[in-house]
Amino acid sequence: MPETLHMKKALLISLGVGLCISCSDSTPHPQPEWRQLFNGKDLNNWIIKIKDAPLNENTGNVFGVEDGKLVVNYEQYEEFRERYGHIFYNEEFSSYLLGIEYRFVGEQVKGGPGWAYRNSGVMLHSQSPESMLLDQDFPVSLEAQFLGGNGTEERPTGNLCTPGTNVILKGELFTPHCVNSTSKTYHGDTWVRAEVLVFKDSIIHHIIEGDTVLTYTQPQYDGNDPWVQKLNLPAGAAISKGYIALQSESHPVEFRKVEIIDLSRYENNPAKLSELLEKIRKKK
Repeated sequence: MPETLHMKKALLISLGVGLCISCSDSTPHPQPEWRQLFNGKDLNNWIIKIKDAPLNENTGNVFGVEDGKLVVNYEQYEEFRERYGHIFYNEEFSSYLLGIEYRFVGEQVKGGPGWAYRNSGVMLHSQSPESMLLDQDFPVSLEAQFLGGNGTEERPTGNLCTPGTNVILKGELFTPHCVNSTSKTYHGDTWVRAEVLVFKDSIIHHIIEGDTVLTYTQPQYDGNDPWVQKLNLPAGAAISKGYIALQSESHPVEFRKVEIIDLSRYENNPAKLSELLEKIRKKK
C-alpha cells in the first residue's frame, strides 16, 4: 500500500478509536458525494464581512469570480489599511470533510503586514458573520492557515491559528496563537489541495496533498480573548459547530474548488464513518 494510504488509514483508525460514541446506528445511507460550495459562477450563498464595513459590503470588490475561480484581489485598493475580510458560506456544519484548492498569485497590496505575505486560510467552526462586530478583524474560529513559499525559506502550509480559541494539542491545552504543521513548502503559483476533517468538538485533522500534517482535539473558547469577552461567549466551552469562511489578508489568492462532504449523519457511528472515508479517498 502506498505511504499516503497508510497515513490515511491511520487517520481513519484514530478517528474511530478516539471517539467514545455508540456505534448502534445501523441505518443504511447512500454514500455521500462531494458538494460544491462554490459554483464557479457567482457568490450566491456566500456572505461578506470586512473589518470596519457593514455586512455584505464588498469593499473594493476584494471578493469576486474570474474564470471559474473565487478570487481575492486588491486592484481597487491603494493601501490595505488593515481591512481584513472573510467570505462565509451561509450554512453551519458540525462534522465534515472539506476540500479546498488554492494558489497565491501576484503581489501583496501596499500596507499589508509582513506576516500576511502569501498568507490566507479557511476559518472552521466560526461564529456567524452576522454576529461579528463592526471593527472585528477576525471571527472567533479555528483557522487552517494557508501559506505560500517565498522562494527560499521553509514555510509550511496547513498550519493552525486560533483567533479567540484554544485546542488540545499533543495532550495539553494549547494557548499560543499559531502552530506549524509538518507539511512541505509550496513555492510559486502552485495549486495546492488542502482538506480538513472535522468531527464536532472532538478531533480535527489538517491534510495537505493527501498527507495528514496536523491533528488536534477539543476546540474551545479562550476566555482571555477580548473578542470572546465582548461577544459574551462562554469561556472554556466546547465548540462543536460553526461556519466556514475564506480569508482576505492582503495577498491575492485564488480558490478553484471549495467542496464538502457533510458527515453529521455519522456522528453516532464512527466505525461506519471510517469505512466511508476510506472509500471516499480511494474514489477521489
